[in-house]
Amino acid sequence: MDTFVIEGGRRLSGTIIPQGAKNETLQVICASLLTDEPVEIDNIPDILDVNNLIALLTEIGVRVTKRSRHEYTFQADNLNLEYLGSDEFVKKCSSLRGSVLMIGPLLGRCGRAVVAKPGGDKIGRRRLDTHFLGFSKLGAEFEHIEGRDVYELKGENLKGCYMLLDEASVTGTANIIMAAVFAEGTTTIYNAACEPYIQQLCKMLNAMGADISGIGSNLLTINGVKKLHGCSHRVLPDMIEVGSFIGLAAMVGNGIQIKNVSIPNLGIIPDVFRRLGIEIIEMGDDLFIPRHENYSIDSFMDGTIMTLADAPWPGLTPDLLSVLLVVATQAHGSVLFHQKMFESRLFFVDKLIDMGANIILCDPHRAVVVGLNHARQLRAGRMTSPDIRAGIALLIAALSAEGTSRIANIAQIDRGYEDIEQRLNALGANITRQ
Repeated sequence: MDTFVIEGGRRLSGTIIPQGAKNETLQVICASLLTDEPVEIDNIPDILDVNNLIALLTEIGVRVTKRSRHEYTFQADNLNLEYLGSDEFVKKCSSLRGSVLMIGPLLGRCGRAVVAKPGGDKIGRRRLDTHFLGFSKLGAEFEHIEGRDVYELKGENLKGCYMLLDEASVTGTANIIMAAVFAEGTTTIYNAACEPYIQQLCKMLNAMGADISGIGSNLLTINGVKKLHGCSHRVLPDMIEVGSFIGLAAMVGNGIQIKNVSIPNLGIIPDVFRRLGIEIIEMGDDLFIPRHENYSIDSFMDGTIMTLADAPWPGLTPDLLSVLLVVATQAHGSVLFHQKMFESRLFFVDKLIDMGANIILCDPHRAVVVGLNHARQLRAGRMTSPDIRAGIALLIAALSAEGTSRIANIAQIDRGYEDIEQRLNALGANITRQ
């Protein structure tokens, strides 16, 4: 198990470029299963979750051509449908969260799919009910196979329909869209997720010949088509990585420029950091975060304590609450974080408390941070990364701490952040991998 060793207390400066968006990449790669023609995708991040999904697609018969480190061509013209039901395939799916996004396109194009309980972050329950309810509305049937802990889905003649999703699930919406593009008639999805990832997926599918309208809203209309063709697609910059770098620059920066961030697709993210007192300067499509000796948390207009809570887009993404929480540990003032979607995602604050942070964990969903206002630095420590986002938050905390810290289980960080130690070391950090 690899470990990061971090020398804290160093100020970082320079320019950094965000990678391609992980969550979008997982969706659009799986969308290549919907056609037998070549699909070219650029700006693919070289990270563990994406590489494992590409390897899995290769094993089911997708021809993958790596044109450069971040550019691939996928052609699903010879799928091995028998392998999809094998124990080996099920085992590999169970260790990769992104594999769940294969269900929709396989069901839509091939009329069947096998679902294992997906792996990924240990952040509480991540149910698939929304996916299955949507597939059922389209006419698919599913059966639980005893002894294998898998579901077999069948739906060779999907029919368009109206559906109101029980939650605005991003992966659920993506899966239902990909299943519905070939469904007969019109499918209307209300309470659909409308994150930039979903918008990008819909734009790519339309470029392939799909007929999807309402993009960017929570009401999508999909007119079924008979066939999709190939296309070229470029992945957006990763807004979660952009937010992570804003947090890094606020905590330990001496002037950091984040380039080519696609500001219109960041939504509320910059403003949420501004509520914590972070100055963010927009320079074209770049963000510049100057050095912060101090920063103060806003209060609400009536003077009550600031509350930051995750919400479906265009609300605050839950993936950044961990980073925002770390930034708040050195602010002037107090803030309540309310993590609504997952019941285990705030448990990592125990490590921050050990490092000297003033945090009250109220329950699995809420934590109050009383900022130290730089009266003292966090202390170095030994910790383990429980998930991708807590891992990067702990790394930022370690970079700001006095002394040398160690973070174990960094494969979790590698799942979402490309070459993170090299990129931060180029800014002046001292991070070694052991």
